[in-house]
Amino acid sequence: MPAPVRIGTCSWADEALSKYFYPPKLPAKERLAWYAQFFDTVEVDSTYYRLPTESMVQGWADRTPAGFTMHVKAFGMMTRHPVKLEVLPEDLRDAMPVDARGRVDRPPRELRGEVFRRFLESLEPLRSEDKLGGILFQLPSYIVFKDASFEYLEWAREQLGSDEMLVEFRHRSWLDEDNRAETLSFLERIDAAYVTVDAPQSGTAKNLVPTVPAVTAGTAYVRFHGRNLGTWNKRGGSAAERFDYLYSDAELGEWTGTLKELAGASEQTYAFFNNNSSSADPDNPLNRLSQAATNAHQLRMLLDRSGVPATGGGGSTGA
Repeated sequence: MPAPVRIGTCSWADEALSKYFYPPKLPAKERLAWYAQFFDTVEVDSTYYRLPTESMVQGWADRTPAGFTMHVKAFGMMTRHPVKLEVLPEDLRDAMPVDARGRVDRPPRELRGEVFRRFLESLEPLRSEDKLGGILFQLPSYIVFKDASFEYLEWAREQLGSDEMLVEFRHRSWLDEDNRAETLSFLERIDAAYVTVDAPQSGTAKNLVPTVPAVTAGTAYVRFHGRNLGTWNKRGGSAAERFDYLYSDAELGEWTGTLKELAGASEQTYAFFNNNSSSADPDNPLNRLSQAATNAHQLRMLLDRSGVPATGGGGSTGA
């Protein structure tokens, strides 16, 4: 029997979850423990914006039960996103080259490597308690299919050592019909897990990749971004607007067979919801609900009905 599909959300502290998933007035420091009553895995997305501290990570480990798995999004500089100089540790700032906007600009490999080292070192509390999942490398849309990109990913994989690398592409060149097989073969060769995405489909937007379910390492990993094409590239739009989407039963039902196949081809399978906005509750128009928590609950019920083993998403989906 394949391992169960483990369902979770991308973050446990976004605004919609905070307002509509947790009990009213629940202190922020108690949210992770409450979340862990309904889910056995989560993505940590705050680490994209700032390097975590070991004490912070120790707190996550302390507030989650044995068997809980936390996948951690790589800090922006690790995935070649622009980061402001002030978010780096003070002792690294003087050596960092910056552009006219105060952002770190093409740092030397040794400085980038030091950022990797500190990031990974901070995760030791999770690692030591066997709660650390993969490190999510969500690449920016300007990282395209070319030799230099392959070289960087291979270097980054080496920096992670025994930690697992999860790779999400944001430019369609990686997964078009001409390059798809080479991309997946490369990830398999460097032992990196490919991240399957469910997102809006577009024939023209280069930062929207086709949905290509695949497994390249021990972990199968799916991220549900919603299908809101109208807000995906909205100028000045927020993340909540981009991912503002409530999946229907029919849309999630399309995934039950695929998730069963992915689970059968991998050692562990994860499904995460990144639609981090809120919607009117169709069962009670006076209330609103967290899209991510609600869809996680729906997916779990659909998998249960299809006989696909799954964890997470049970219980209440709102306060």
